[in-house]
Amino acid sequence: MTKTNTGNFFEDFRIGQVIRHATPRTVTTGDVALYTALYGPRFAVQSSDAFARAIGYPRAPVDDLLVFHVVFGKTVPDVSLNAVANLGYAGCRFLAPVYPGDTLSTVSEVIGLKENSNGKTGVVYVRSTGYNQHGAEVLDYVRWVMVRKADESAVVADQRIPELPAALTPEQIGSAVPVLDPEAYDGVLAGSSHRFGDYRAGERIDHVDGMTVEEAEHMLATRLYQNTAKVHFNQFTEGQGRFGRRLIYGGHVISLARALSFNGLGNAFHVAAINGGRHVAPLFAGLTVFAWSEVLETADLPGRDDVGALRLRLVATKDRPCADLPYKLETGDYDPSVILDLDYWAVLPR
Repeated sequence: MTKTNTGNFFEDFRIGQVIRHATPRTVTTGDVALYTALYGPRFAVQSSDAFARAIGYPRAPVDDLLVFHVVFGKTVPDVSLNAVANLGYAGCRFLAPVYPGDTLSTVSEVIGLKENSNGKTGVVYVRSTGYNQHGAEVLDYVRWVMVRKADESAVVADQRIPELPAALTPEQIGSAVPVLDPEAYDGVLAGSSHRFGDYRAGERIDHVDGMTVEEAEHMLATRLYQNTAKVHFNQFTEGQGRFGRRLIYGGHVISLARALSFNGLGNAFHVAAINGGRHVAPLFAGLTVFAWSEVLETADLPGRDDVGALRLRLVATKDRPCADLPYKLETGDYDPSVILDLDYWAVLPR
């Protein structure tokens, strides 16, 4: 018997298992300030109480990805403490706005298991739901993660890969945005004059800027989310591992790329859903992240004449500017510089 938590290994999971995660987390303006310091997001709705109130919010909501990271971080000690890598996401919906002072907690259900052929690891699929202090759902998503086995001879009898949606529909998104007053939306203060009607499917946007990741920054960010995954913090053990150094949390890359996307998508203030995403390759400190986006689809939101939605592909690269929009090679493999391929819905004012 031990009082310490060694985390769950692949053979410890069962399909249908429900896990209530510790620890509830009250999100404060201090968290918002630190998130801004780490990534530099400039979206006006999340930056200014006055701007948010003018268009219909009670105050500036917390950045959607900060909410995602806090909800995600709760799951790590139980789901991915012994992870090799976080592999992808699907069906992620932002269901209600979160404001400073709200307390978030997370519950997960194991919905799929698949042992890898090497017998040393397996992939665990979980659906995680974040709740506020009133019990209202603010976020739910599916992710899959590769987890080590503690006993390579252990047998997991019930295995299956869940069916996941390729993308969420416009009918499933937008609930986290109150009815807005587009006339009060000041494009000068927002930093962009381009609204929903100015974008077309097939359009590609180089976000131009780059941001270099420092070792201390990615560790500070991951601790902000109370994400305890070993691969991000412990150079003593990771120095003897596959890469020889600490691996940057994939969510750190998402937030960097999203912040960079302001240059070209400055009015895409709300991440309404994440349809799917792949961490194509690892990122390490000292490398510089660049990003570009493609408009995959434009959509009206049912019953809404104040906002519309863009389905976007956000591609992030390491140490390669994106003027030539690097993505996949003729072979179908990703360009070696690509580290993130994220498919998401964003909401803009009309």
